[in-house]
Amino acid sequence: MKSYRPWSPTQSFLLPPSPLEWLPEGHLAYFVLEVTQALDLSAIEDAIQEKDGRGERPYPPAMMVALLVYGYCVGVFSSRRLARGTFEDVAFRVIAGGEHPHFTTVNQFRLEHREALSKLFVQVLRLCGKAGLVKLGHVAFDGSKVAANASKHKAMSYKRMQEDERRLAAEVEALLAKADETDSREDAQYGVGKAPEDLPEELQRRESRLSRIREAKAALEKEATDARAEELREQARIQREKAGDESVNATERKCAATRAEKADEKARELTGKNPDDDAPGGGVATSDLPHHRVPAETDGTPKPTAQRNFTDPDSRIMVKGGEFLQGYNAQAAVDAESQIIVAAAVTNQPPDQEHLAPMLAQVVANCGQAPAVASADSGYFSRENVEACAAQGVDAYIAVGRDPAQTSPASQSPTPAKQARAAMAAKLTTAEGKAIYARRKCIVEPAFGQIKQARGFRRFSFRGLEKVRGEWSFVCATHNLLKLFRHGVRPALAA
Repeated sequence: MKSYRPWSPTQSFLLPPSPLEWLPEGHLAYFVLEVTQALDLSAIEDAIQEKDGRGERPYPPAMMVALLVYGYCVGVFSSRRLARGTFEDVAFRVIAGGEHPHFTTVNQFRLEHREALSKLFVQVLRLCGKAGLVKLGHVAFDGSKVAANASKHKAMSYKRMQEDERRLAAEVEALLAKADETDSREDAQYGVGKAPEDLPEELQRRESRLSRIREAKAALEKEATDARAEELREQARIQREKAGDESVNATERKCAATRAEKADEKARELTGKNPDDDAPGGGVATSDLPHHRVPAETDGTPKPTAQRNFTDPDSRIMVKGGEFLQGYNAQAAVDAESQIIVAAAVTNQPPDQEHLAPMLAQVVANCGQAPAVASADSGYFSRENVEACAAQGVDAYIAVGRDPAQTSPASQSPTPAKQARAAMAAKLTTAEGKAIYARRKCIVEPAFGQIKQARGFRRFSFRGLEKVRGEWSFVCATHNLLKLFRHGVRPALAA
């Protein structure tokens, strides 16, 4: 008979095995442990040390960061799955060193230190730069819609809010009248007195929904007012620039100054604040990145089609592949050398056009210099974007679309925008322009494919624009770490 190999699953070890022997040499888990030692985690350390020293000892920040980094690298984003992996997965057990943090601890750590975790993107990018994986010869820009942690069915338009508010208010009034009638009859029969919890369940449900709709409606109205005020201030800025332009005749400059003053006054009337006191977007943090403006009427009220999501108010309805998606616009700038992401951002503004200039500025801030060449699809084209690239000394190749009427130079008095479009169209038809732009999709689109398809990151774990931005930066940092790992670069050598 054939004999079998020894198999004793319940046999105890005489000597404890080393965790460094549990996985094959060169495994990603060992690389993550090395990287963690090379990262500056002082911000997390300081935040932990500021807390009360009493109570249960916290897990080491390096262990928690390594656990999250490895999880995001292999497509495990759920805190429950991360915690379960410390029991069931050998690599997670090696990372955790035999510790088993509860999933709430993992989630709380990620939530409390999301800003510090997002800043690891720049640290990892510098490791990639020192390893020679970032050249900035050609950087491609693109955006992808990523689902929010909210359902599109939880969004409601301003018109629907008004209709439902009136309907529910009438139903609540009718139910209250019916309840009063029932109370009077029962008081006469059983005596006076009825506890609040004895209210009909139907009435409680309607009152709760009415309250939520009124809160969302008030928030939407505030966003629309702020958006209209911001629009007026932009108009005032343009008019003030015109008023200060010596090439314009004196009468027109005087009219422009008057229009600017009136626009500022209307903005103050809407918000009751000075321009510097307002945060754009109805509460969204101010930054150089674009933000979605609630469609508003001239008086600052929301347009009937303006929407707000009850679960994640910062997210927006966007179109992806011909379908509607409740989500965010995730942006990335990718270096052609090794597909390293050199800039990352998230906004709730669906169109890509306003993102190119701030993303280019972020590349310069992260890498210390501008790329030699930049490419982007037609969604990014505008005269302002071409000028922004030229101001940084960047040779831009931005698609202009396929409409002949838009790309051909006008015969009579072409506008500056049409002239810029025609010039870019001519540039892209040259042999050099075709060759450079053809590389765009081979540079940036694989990065999104590796993040969304290979690792399965298709939905954000958090809600709110600031939290989502932090998570996207962390996702892009782990993307770069994987590139560093696959190029065989040791963190000690890159540091």
